[in-house]
Amino acid sequence: MITSLHDTTKLANGIQMPWFGLGVFKVEEGPELVNAIKFAIKQGYRSIDTAAIYENEEGVGQAIREGIKETGISREELFITSKVWNSDLGYESTIAAYDASLKKLGLDYLDLYLIHWPVEGKFKEAWRALETLYKEGRVKAIGVSNFQVHHLKELMKDAEINPMVNQVEYHPRLTQKEVQTFCKEHHIQLEAWSPLMQGQLLDHPLLQEIAKSYNKTVAQIILRWDLQNGVVTIPKSTKEQRILANANIFDFELNAEDMERINRLNDNHRVGPDPDNFDF
Repeated sequence: MITSLHDTTKLANGIQMPWFGLGVFKVEEGPELVNAIKFAIKQGYRSIDTAAIYENEEGVGQAIREGIKETGISREELFITSKVWNSDLGYESTIAAYDASLKKLGLDYLDLYLIHWPVEGKFKEAWRALETLYKEGRVKAIGVSNFQVHHLKELMKDAEINPMVNQVEYHPRLTQKEVQTFCKEHHIQLEAWSPLMQGQLLDHPLLQEIAKSYNKTVAQIILRWDLQNGVVTIPKSTKEQRILANANIFDFELNAEDMERINRLNDNHRVGPDPDNFDF
């Protein structure tokens, strides 16, 4: 059982990745972003997930530096993820994008670097660049985001190193079982973005009923469900109360029946783009 914010999953290369973290999608640069990340670090969060396209890497970097200083933890205790955007996919351009992200973040390395979307005809060269960064010791782990099974198979045909993580849209209405099964078989850790379906699940009657029975919120039930399904999760919030509440999921466990009731909510409903039909 995952019992604390500091619990980790071991990636295929032996690197420890926190099961739980903070996402900062669509959080603009500024005090709200910096304060949210600093607060999260002070409360025990150790994983922060950003991306070049979020245009907030400078603020994330500032928050990391201030959070380290104010808590006395080391950089090595944090797990920082960023992603290369579609327009930068290519061997040289991906390496340049990594350097640009590091510079904005003010960091010497990333713990995890991901290809943000599987742009056909481009992701293989980008992956070759990630392999180079990894082999040079400039990044601790490499992976992908939004890859379906056929994308993963195509990538792995020529890859020297398999992805260590696949970050996908994942919530009770989109359980991506085929993707998760494939990832398990190939030791690729699945990670959820938009785990709360951008808030659209919070008034779902079944989830409300289950939440009531555990004396928890619907968000807490869903986030616990993620972890018990073996999925790393990174809910986004800038509100201190929500950041605290989201992490208050380590003192209970969903029983098998309730896990299955939630699993059955799947109807392959997406709130984000479909990787197979996305206009890149």
